[in-house]
Amino acid sequence: MLLRFEVSNHRSILDPVELSMIALDEDRAAARGFERLSERVLTVAGVYGPNASGKSSVLSAIAWLADAVRHSLRSWDTFVPRSPHYFGDGCESSSTFDTDLVVEGVRYGYRVEVDDSGVLYESLCSYPERRQRTLFEREGNEIHFRRGLTGAGATQELLTPTTLALSAATRLRDPAIGIVGRAIMGIGAFGLKERRGPPFFPYLRDSSRRLFLEERSLHDASLSDVPPSRDVALELLRFADPAIDDVVESMDVEELLDSEESNRAGRRRELQFVHMADGEPVRFELNDESAGTQNWFRLLGPTLGALSRGHVLLFDEIDASLHPRLSARLMELFQDPDTNPRGAQLIFTSHDTSLLGFLNRDEVWLTEKESDGGTRLKALAEFSGERVRRSLNLERAYLQGRFGAIPDVDQADVRSALGLATAIS
Repeated sequence: MLLRFEVSNHRSILDPVELSMIALDEDRAAARGFERLSERVLTVAGVYGPNASGKSSVLSAIAWLADAVRHSLRSWDTFVPRSPHYFGDGCESSSTFDTDLVVEGVRYGYRVEVDDSGVLYESLCSYPERRQRTLFEREGNEIHFRRGLTGAGATQELLTPTTLALSAATRLRDPAIGIVGRAIMGIGAFGLKERRGPPFFPYLRDSSRRLFLEERSLHDASLSDVPPSRDVALELLRFADPAIDDVVESMDVEELLDSEESNRAGRRRELQFVHMADGEPVRFELNDESAGTQNWFRLLGPTLGALSRGHVLLFDEIDASLHPRLSARLMELFQDPDTNPRGAQLIFTSHDTSLLGFLNRDEVWLTEKESDGGTRLKALAEFSGERVRRSLNLERAYLQGRFGAIPDVDQADVRSALGLATAIS
């Protein structure tokens, strides 16, 4: 589980900002505890703020780190594909990513600093007995491992100026270090668009489709299954459209797949959505379904994958993809220990204030744009140094502007922009 994440010099973020998943109100089922951790940890966090205030940049930074651990060994060659802040000296300055997380009950801290040319600093620490133990520390191409780590030599041989040591150790399945790399690589994202290079996590695009294509045991439909069961996916799909009776492979494509010619061509296996009309099945293609059903379907794979494996799921602009009731159901899946037994986490951005009614005060974060173009991120629970009462109606208070982080648009400015004269009383 993610405990905290800090980033500087990434997209609209210039100065360091920190997102914490530590619970302020601990007496809730949604807050999870660990034997070796004094604090309790949240499973949901929502980031609110005006357009262009940097909400997506916060999620993009987390996704960037996961993508870096996954791909730096194989794909980073002569430069680091980062996205520094465009204003000021952002392009000339380094970018830093710093996170604490719990993996199999042990807290770890990982930090990396990069510029365009390579890795400047990298370190990994663990806290098995609540005391810091440095597993490795790297400055440039010089790296020092804790004595006794079995994969230290092999990891060092794979290092290049642009390769993360954590990537190399994870590839080598180092038992002491790779566990952290796999946890970070397990982060998934939905709706994020990267400013440079290919999109994040393209393999997630087909994860929902695979739920209905692969052979799965249907005897146990628990959300704790790995991989998640088809029955659970179908039941959740009906949240969006109760009229969907089943999801099956396209008959035409299925017949073609049986032929040698189709197998050589590698045709994509497609799905059809079965609706019942007067007792007769009627099949729809995905594109024939409503936009809300399509988005909910595409989210099923990433969601069930995160829940079944205890991973982090990032969801940018949740209100642009889902009806508020579906968004609320999604949050409840992560907040409820029964449907989220492994402590998966959902971190999302939104403009939909109705969702604030489903969030606790420590689950809400706010972004604002500074005068220098940089993003500021602040917890609602500590806004302006005043603690927000647990009984406060968060939606009403947010819309009243009590926490800032809302668009400041004057009607006179709108009329002026449109070239309309403003009446003078």
